[in-house]
Formats: sequence, structure tokens, C-alpha cells
Amino acid sequence: MTDPHPPVAALPALLRHGDQPVFRAPWEAEAFAIAVALHARGAFTWPQWASALADTIAAARAAGNPDQGEDYYRHWLATLERLLDRTGLAAPAELRERAALIAAAQAADHGSDHDHDHDHDHDHDLPHPA
Repeated sequence: MTDPHPPVAALPALLRHGDQPVFRAPWEAEAFAIAVALHARGAFTWPQWASALADTIAAARAAGNPDQGEDYYRHWLATLERLLDRTGLAAPAELRERAALIAAAQAADHGSDHDHDHDHDHDHDLPHPA
């Protein structure tokens, strides 16, 4: 059985405060939680995850992305998508479909009367990683 609490120290370049991960947007925390939950269910070992994430970051750097830390969770999400495909848990087409449904729901939410002046950025302009 895998450890349900993977070692945060084993993650390359994880943004953290002390021993706790730091997230700049809700989607980052959600992507982090999905990876941890899949690990806990045995979809992959933590060393497999850390290695795949390191490969994603290395490929981005080789392609010219200086990666000053702002792209860390984009790399995390790209790694998660690749591992979901590789393990057969979700195919790329299914992931694109789900991403489109989420984007549509978020767009519909912005037609509501809730207050947007609550002192934080919604990251509306962030593209989905390729």
C-alpha cells in the first residue's frame, strides 16, 4: 500500500511555506489534491510522480521556459494529464471535454450577480496548458 501522505520534500521546486504547499489560485490546490488522491489510491508511486514532474519541468526549460516558479502548477497539471492518460484513468479527449465544461460553468457563473470586488484575481486570462 502506498503512503497516503507523500513527502512534500520529494517534489521538485514545490512552492512552500515551511512544510506546507503554497497555492496562488484555487485550481492549483485542486490539481495538487487530485494528484495526492490518485497517489493514495495507488495510481502511481510518489517517486514516479516526482520523476514525471521533473521531466515536465526539464522539457519546459529545454523549450526555453525560464520557469521562475510562476509556471510550477501548469507543469503539475500537464504532468497530471499525462499520467491520467498513461494509466488509462482519463484520455486526452475526455480531459479536454471536462476542461471545456468547467470553463463554460465558470463563464456562466460570471453572468451572475455576485460581487467581484473581493480583493483577489480570478486568473481569467490564464490559458489551459497544452
